[in-house]
Amino acid sequence: MSQAKVQHNNILFAILGFAIVVVVVAVIGFFALGRDPEIIQGQVEVSEYRVSSKVPGRILEIRVKEGDYVRVGDTLAILDAPEVRAKMAQAQGAEDGAAALELMARNGARKEQVQGAFQLLQQAKAGLEIAEKSYNRVQRLFDEGVMSAQKRDEALANYKAFQAQVKAAQSQYDMAMNGARQEEKLAAQAQVNRAKGAVQEVKSYINETVQLAQMEGEVSNIYPKVGELVGTGSPIMTISMMQDLWGTFNVREDQLNGMQIGTELTAFVPAFNKDVKMKVYHMKDQGSYAVWKATKANGQYDLKTFEVKARPVEALEGLRPGMSLIVK
Repeated sequence: MSQAKVQHNNILFAILGFAIVVVVVAVIGFFALGRDPEIIQGQVEVSEYRVSSKVPGRILEIRVKEGDYVRVGDTLAILDAPEVRAKMAQAQGAEDGAAALELMARNGARKEQVQGAFQLLQQAKAGLEIAEKSYNRVQRLFDEGVMSAQKRDEALANYKAFQAQVKAAQSQYDMAMNGARQEEKLAAQAQVNRAKGAVQEVKSYINETVQLAQMEGEVSNIYPKVGELVGTGSPIMTISMMQDLWGTFNVREDQLNGMQIGTELTAFVPAFNKDVKMKVYHMKDQGSYAVWKATKANGQYDLKTFEVKARPVEALEGLRPGMSLIVK
């Protein structure tokens, strides 16, 4: 009986010891693991813009290399576009032609034309004077009964014909003196303005063959090589505006903990082993396609993920795009 009792007690002690071990492990796991804060990892992003040309051409020269820091107005690349130069020659020729026509309309007829019209007018007036005298003479003879009515009518018709001829010659002379009509002058001026607009358009295309930096930043990528062809709008290089850095985090909504636009948070930068304060300026849900988490096995409701963007409150020297940011 005593041996059986001893075995029974040993079994009880073993069960009790196992239970104590389980409880101790659970307590240690609760305090050791349960207290670790959840970590939200993000990364540094930067604003970029792509350098591209409005006109197709061949890369003639690239003045910068990846990693260079450029300022506004610095020359980045030069393209060769012979088609644009040909269009410039055409546009300038059209402008010169339109300017010549406008000058002709403004100056009016040539001196020789004006002189010729004046001589014709004088000739017509001389003929009218003779026709008038002849008519008056025939009319007196007709009144005396010496001249027939037929002769008188012929003299009258000749006199009226010379009157019309004088009016026509006077009109030609006035037109030569006045030059082109106002409408013709306006039309010629409009043609000049149109030709000048075409020249300005081609000049803007020529300016596109020399690519200048529009923003200050660092050259992060260069795509074509010297001698390669690039099409209209094809990117030549990418400029990172290092003055505009921010951090992007994907945060599950149960981790937001009251986070909102304007909230400040502290992020750890492993690259420098430093903390940096950041202010939230953008929050947006990632949509149904983003990572989500079911809170219950039966799928009662899901936790969505939000994209949170924050900018450093103070600049951290050396901070670069792609560096990790850790928020606890």
